[in-house]
Amino acid sequence: MKIHHDQISVEALQGLIEAHVLREGTDYGETEHSFEDKCDAVRAQLSQGLAIIWFDAENEVAMIVPAP
Repeated sequence: MKIHHDQISVEALQGLIEAHVLREGTDYGETEHSFEDKCDAVRAQLSQGLAIIWFDAENEVAMIVPAP
């Protein structure tokens, strides 16, 4: 089930974004980005509709995924 990022608390959204960034892994590009910059980028993707929050009711897990 798709959940709009405005429908959850600020704290829950921040937790989802941080978990998503931490699962990303190691940077392999020429430019290093701070954790905060990565979180801001994910937040922007959510705002722009490039990413969505998906809730798997069966497993009771929420995650950020690319928008279809």
